[in-house]
Amino acid sequence: MAQIIAVHSFRGGTGKSNIIANIAATMALKGQRVGIIDTDIQSPGIHIIFGLKEEKTQLTLNDYLWKRCDIQDTAYDVTDILIAESGNTDKIRGSLYLIPSSIKAAEIARILREGYDVVRLHDGFHEIIRSLKLDYLLIDTHPGLNEETLISIGIANILLIILRPDNQDFQGTAVTVDVARKLKAAKILLVLNKALASFNFTDLEQQLEQIYDVPVAGILPLVEDMVKLASKGLFCLRHPQHPITQTIQEITEQLAGLVVSHQ
Repeated sequence: MAQIIAVHSFRGGTGKSNIIANIAATMALKGQRVGIIDTDIQSPGIHIIFGLKEEKTQLTLNDYLWKRCDIQDTAYDVTDILIAESGNTDKIRGSLYLIPSSIKAAEIARILREGYDVVRLHDGFHEIIRSLKLDYLLIDTHPGLNEETLISIGIANILLIILRPDNQDFQGTAVTVDVARKLKAAKILLVLNKALASFNFTDLEQQLEQIYDVPVAGILPLVEDMVKLASKGLFCLRHPQHPITQTIQEITEQLAGLVVSHQ
């Protein structure tokens, strides 16, 4: 049974897209067929991590939402990019597809002005899973809470919430967890990102689990190597022995161990 994983943060700047990209790449390394759909339509960006340029994306999620094409027409196979990043053809055993949103200013403005059919978005999630025979579909959501986010949380088997060690993030995450429970989210996990190395990660994990009564899937440190990469590639493939890569692998294993039926 395919698993839909909504990856969300209450505020921007949490590193959500980088975490999604690296989890998806790790899944593909393990032989899974994985899709990422960028529903952050107002401020898309995950395509940058995969080096997917505007001239190569003739059709995007926007075109599907405006009924110009089928959802599968907007999916781009980025498996070759994983091979290039890892430098080893034999290392990539699965497949990875990306459904980007448009980065054209006029199309973003149209979405902001006119909106779109969220029911069609909902249907597109299931159709892309069927057409590409996906094992996992990761949804990169827009920060905060809006209609699209509620649809994504409501449909997902697993909700992965990304936050930073920041009081605004803590408060926003509390709101998100409360809303997710009201929507009867099947499974909720937390990932704390950009934690200073001087923090006690064990204490942090215990505090978060006590505050939210939600399991912490992992804590990622703020490191110079990730900052230097500046979203120009996949960290876990370029730094396979790095502690961040090891934590991403642990998070991925936890997600793989959760076969959740939506209630």
